[in-house]
Amino acid sequence: MLNFESRRKRPTLLLIDDDMVSREVTATVLTMNGYPVHTAGEGVRALEMLTGEVCVPDVILMDAQMPGLSGIDLIAALRSRTKAKIFTISGSNPPVAIAAAADGFLLKPFDAETLEKLLEGHPIPDSATRPSRLQPKDPVISPQTLAQFRGMMPEIAVREIYATVASDLKRRIHTLEAAIAKGDDAEVRRIGHAIKGGCGMAGAIQAARIGSLFEELSPDTESNHLDNSMALLSDLRAAARNLERMLEADLPA
Repeated sequence: MLNFESRRKRPTLLLIDDDMVSREVTATVLTMNGYPVHTAGEGVRALEMLTGEVCVPDVILMDAQMPGLSGIDLIAALRSRTKAKIFTISGSNPPVAIAAAADGFLLKPFDAETLEKLLEGHPIPDSATRPSRLQPKDPVISPQTLAQFRGMMPEIAVREIYATVASDLKRRIHTLEAAIAKGDDAEVRRIGHAIKGGCGMAGAIQAARIGSLFEELSPDTESNHLDNSMALLSDLRAAARNLERMLEADLPA
């Protein structure tokens, strides 16, 4: 755990994100790693906070795409009120214009170590913020399971199975976000078990692997536990995207 002196030296952050779960989880992780954090759920509120000197940030983290005032318009408005560095944060690479207007980019979810590297000027890969738990050699779907399904039913029915898996995975990812935000370890492990079982039965190997890691997740220090949960969540999102790409490429509607 950081001591008072190390906490005092951390730059003050203003986090702007319209997604409440993402905002609260990120703020919690950063706060536990010693960063003073202020939050705003929309661009207009962030500008009000700066104008009223509710906070005087050294660094602003803003979601790349939000309803209302956002993007390059929000960046311009922020720069007129503060000298803080502005980093965009997003679950995928931001539009080129937004990336060019900001001082840097972080892929969500990120941990405090990645932010620190960015603040120190170290390059951060666009595609990932830390090593992935996905195994490069793992297929998205087991060829054997896919072949069995194709031998039992028409192609349209096979696609329906995997479309249902992909849809359910999206829903479970959202539920996981909420459980992580609440610190509900039992619910996180329960959802991980469900993902492992459901995706495993369908042969969705990548998602099933990450589900099993959620099921096995055990807390060490609280901040590391949150970091690990967020890292696994990023991998699960990547597995879900891979499944959707496979559907479009190999099982088009």
